[in-house]
Amino acid sequence: MEPITHRPLYVGLVHHPVVNRRGEPVTSAITNLDIHDIARTCKTYGVDAFYVINPAPSQQILLEEILAHWLTGAGAKTNPTRCEAFKIVRYAATIAQAVHEIRAAWGAAPETWATSAKGGEKRISWEAARMRLDSSPHTPLIILFGTGGGLAQEVFNLSDFIVEPIQGKKGYNHLSVRSAVAITLDRLLTRRM
Repeated sequence: MEPITHRPLYVGLVHHPVVNRRGEPVTSAITNLDIHDIARTCKTYGVDAFYVINPAPSQQILLEEILAHWLTGAGAKTNPTRCEAFKIVRYAATIAQAVHEIRAAWGAAPETWATSAKGGEKRISWEAARMRLDSSPHTPLIILFGTGGGLAQEVFNLSDFIVEPIQGKKGYNHLSVRSAVAITLDRLLTRRM
């Protein structure tokens, strides 16, 4: 089924501020596989841009090398459809920078949604999230996904909404961020008959 187009939509893969498995603040590393798979998913679902958010200069250089391979290097020549997906990848040092760029593009600050594998207060249900997508077609939206052990509390504090966790079977809940992005976009942007 074709995804339904909604308001301007952005995905942010956050490497900072995130936490490790002990809940301590860290900056996680960019991985080629995350960028590769999330870019393809975002392109498939019509996301306007996919922001990779990491403040470390060495990580920005790594991202530039990955993008060069797929946009102008050997990857672009051998697999042009992947090249198309990588055209929507953007770098931001901070969430605030990504929000600023979206605001500049649309003349309005984006609504910010965070994601988490954990339950808790102030979670918006999938049904309510789909209804919000339909209710403000001209307001941009950025959905933030955490790497490492997940987004830090300060990201939840600055977000307008936190999407309820993706629930699997038998209580196991430890998806890769790549899978979480794909499932989230599918749940929000497609309608089942």
